[in-house]
Parts: sequence; structure tokens; C-alpha cells
Amino acid sequence: MRKIVMLIALYGVPLFAFADDQLNSADTAWILTSAGLVLFMTLPGLALFYGGLVRTKNVLSVIMACFSITSLISLIWAAAGYSLALTDGGSWQSFIGGVSQLFLFEMNADRLVGNLPESVFAMYHMTFAIFAPALIVGALVERVRFFPLLLFCALWELFVYVPICHWIWGDGWLAEKGVMDFAGGIVVHGSAGIAALVGAIIIGPRKGFPRTPLMPHNLTMTAMGAGILWVGWHGFSAGSALMANGSAGMAMLSTHLCASSASITWIVMDWIKFGKPSVLGAMTGMVAGLGMIAAGAGFVSPFGAILIGIIAGIACFYSIHLIKQFLLIDDALDVFPVHGVSGILGTLLTGVFADEWFGGIGIISEEGIFNQLLIQLFGIAVIILWSGLISYLLFKLIDKFIGIRVNQEAETGGLDINQHDQQGYNF
Repeated sequence: MRKIVMLIALYGVPLFAFADDQLNSADTAWILTSAGLVLFMTLPGLALFYGGLVRTKNVLSVIMACFSITSLISLIWAAAGYSLALTDGGSWQSFIGGVSQLFLFEMNADRLVGNLPESVFAMYHMTFAIFAPALIVGALVERVRFFPLLLFCALWELFVYVPICHWIWGDGWLAEKGVMDFAGGIVVHGSAGIAALVGAIIIGPRKGFPRTPLMPHNLTMTAMGAGILWVGWHGFSAGSALMANGSAGMAMLSTHLCASSASITWIVMDWIKFGKPSVLGAMTGMVAGLGMIAAGAGFVSPFGAILIGIIAGIACFYSIHLIKQFLLIDDALDVFPVHGVSGILGTLLTGVFADEWFGGIGIISEEGIFNQLLIQLFGIAVIILWSGLISYLLFKLIDKFIGIRVNQEAETGGLDINQHDQQGYNF
């Protein structure tokens, strides 16, 4: 009985549990707002954040990717993603959802999921489905062709994100085992981070890496994007309560404190290692904190969130140096060391800091922290293997039959002209 109560607390509204669903206007208003905030994270937040980090000749290609992925994934989510991820799959429920809402054919204003209109519920989760593949773009910028990138994101959405979303948030088999992920630690950040790492390895480094510094062209643009991400993330975390309640309030507070803690930690790390605090470092630390708190946002205490932020700042700081300087993998905008590492490690830490001993709301496992850690590790391993394997196959097949990388001349001249026949700046 305790586990059933915990699951209701963890996921806000069980997807298929209530027979007497009743609309709650306050909750509906909050989730409508949260959906707008999360979409704001991708457009314009991620577009500006990523756009400022590339060189001048590639800025439009990044912004175009974010806009196009948003449009494409929205249609895929409506056509099949929502139904397969978050509706009742009947006898296949543990592994995949049903087909009752393909093309949202049965959607109307009166249908409810818990205390929310189903249209609001579907729209809110659509914004998560958009953000995950958009993250992957950051690892592959400045060297991939536009159409193969969109094709990869579309297939990745269907074969990676949708099943993982169902397994954890759609009452699937990982949820049954007790894996805790409040707002996308491994559903979004872990799965996308692994795909980004696989893609960076398969596609190979940009011309000049690592000998030539490939510097951001506009940190002011990046700072604007970072600020939007920070604000929008509250829709990501607090909205995942699916209610306008104390859980949403704690998630918002914990998210903000973790981001603040991680940013300050990164500033200190920069100061110690390089002698001066870095603007980019402050922003990167903030994003690392946001990623690491995702899994535990509604589960941990504010104090636990601050400790998680410190861990995020240190772990992701060194992860970037490991990936780029030691392993020489050109994950261009640090998607895996920031989002992947933070999402995976944050999911693991949720099994510790969610415990009541640390001020959290409690863990699912009745056998204690160690057993919950094993459950979290199992969930992490499944997502790493699934996203890694499917992403590898998709990248290899697309590259073999279509070709995913631009030629050397196009890379030298920039993707803005080569892929879109336009320039971000006319000097």
C-alpha cells in the first residue's frame, strides 16, 4: 500500500488510476503555463544558447535546426508519439502504450487525464518530447547536413524517446520496478546525452579540432538563451508535479537552488584552475545544475538540492575536460558532459537525497537507500544501452544510405550558406 501511495505522490496524477476524474482549473492553468515555459526553453532559449556558441558562419543552421525539430517532433508526437508513450497499452502496457490516440483522433475538450484536460496533458508532454532531440543538435553542430539531422531526430523520437517515456512516465516496466525520475533526468537528459555522445563519435570532429580553438561567436546571445533556459526550466520541473500544489512549489525551489549552487561552484572551479571566473562557465554550471536536479526536483529537500548543485558543478566541469581533452571527442557544445552526465548522475543521487533522512519525501524502495540505488542504476543502465544502441544504428544507417556529414568545402564555408543559402550576419 505504501508503494501505491508513493507512486501517486511521485508522479502527481496516475495516468489510468482515477475513475472519477474531475477538472481542476488551478492545476489546468498551471500546466498550461508550464507547457509554454518548456516550449520557451527550446524556442528561443536553446536556439539562442546554442546559436551563440557556434561560429558566425553556422549560427543560422543551429537556429533552423531548433525551429525545424520543434515543428517536426510536434507532428510526430500528435501522429503517434503521445498515444504510444502515454496511453493505456492493454496487455502490452509494460512495454508500450496503445493506439487509441493516433493522430489525436479521439481528443476533445471534455476528455480528462486525472484532473487535467487530456489536451493539456498531451501538450505539456509534447514540449518534453521536443526538447530531448533538440539537445542532441548541440553535439553535432557545424558539420552535419540538415535533412539527415531531421531524419535522425524523427526516428530517434519514435524508437528511443517514446519507449523510454512510456517505461518511466507511462506506467511501464521501469516505473513498476520503482525507478524515480520526476522531470526527465534520464528520460530526457540521459537519453539525449548518450545519443549526442554516440553521434559525436560516429560523425567525427570538426575540422581543426582539437588543435585550433573553435570559439563561440556571441556569448551575449548565449547568455540570453541561458537566462531563458533558467526561467523556462521551472515549467520543466515544477510542472512535472501535474498539479499546482506543494510538490510543484518544492520542485521550483529545489530547481532554482540547485542551478544557483552549480553555477557558483563552476565559477569557483574556473577561478581555481584558470585564475579568472568565466561567463561561459557560470552559464554552463547553471545548466548542469538544472540537468542534475531534473530527476529529483520534486523528491529532494532544498538543502539536498544545494548539495546536488555542488556535485553537478564539479562533476560536469571535469567531464568536459575528460571528453574533449583526454578522449578527444568533439561533442561541440558539451551535450554529454553537461546534460548526459548531469541527468545520469542526478538520477542516481535521487535515490539518496530523496530519502527522508536527507529531508526528501521518501524513496519508493521499502528496503532502503542501497536498494533504491540499485533500482536507479538498473534504470540508468537500461536507458544507456537502449539509447546508445538505437542511436548507433540510426546514425550508421543514415550515414550509409544518405550521408550525414557535409563535405570539407561546405564545412569551411559554413553551413548557413551551404545548407540554407542565407547568412546570420551581413557585414
